[in-house]
Amino acid sequence: MIEAGSLIRSLSGRHAARNFHTFVINEIGRAIVGGEFPVGSVLASDAVMMETYGVSRTVLREAVKTLEAKGLVEACPKVGTRVSHKSRWNFFDSQVLAWHFYAPPDRRFYENLFEVRAALELPAVEGAARHRTAEHVRLMKYWLHQAATSGDSLEQFGLACLEVHSLIAESSQNTLLRAVVGVLELLLAVALTRRSDTVRAYCEATVAGLEKVILAIEAGKVDGARDALITCLDLDQKRILDGV
Repeated sequence: MIEAGSLIRSLSGRHAARNFHTFVINEIGRAIVGGEFPVGSVLASDAVMMETYGVSRTVLREAVKTLEAKGLVEACPKVGTRVSHKSRWNFFDSQVLAWHFYAPPDRRFYENLFEVRAALELPAVEGAARHRTAEHVRLMKYWLHQAATSGDSLEQFGLACLEVHSLIAESSQNTLLRAVVGVLELLLAVALTRRSDTVRAYCEATVAGLEKVILAIEAGKVDGARDALITCLDLDQKRILDGV
């Protein structure tokens, strides 16, 4: 697992200090999700990958074990490590989702993400309108203000919006609905890196939409919160799917 917000932070081009284990996981994971290592293909031998990534056998094997736990690869006796069929991939794993940011755009996959987001976040916003506390609302407004005053920093804007959505899920009092955060982060990263000439207008519309969501949550208006969130979903979906 990676920390929520890691993909958004990468938009600035700044990266954390290199950790060999994480580095190898990311390199192989991105290559699998991006199709460089196709489903059914066998990864190179340990010796080749150790030289390719400049790591020890121990680091490499630990990385492969992590990828196996995510469902991306499987050890095949007398064959080697094979890339698993997509049906075995853990798509709710935050790293697996994040790696799709670097893969070629796939309209059907994005459509699936929006279906999952709606299935999780609409019940979450309804729960938030019923169960929110004053502290939840205060924090939502704080992070919305951070988004609105982020200037040209897409990283700051994205992280602030992600916090708002995380608080919506948290205040629903249904911990399972927090599974939407990884999906949201990927969609937000894609939206923020599409069409740089219109990104500022998109950010402004997003802030306006989230403000309506928060005000409805604060007022305990379940239907109003749901309707306001649907407007936000439509905004994101149009931005991402147009032209894909």
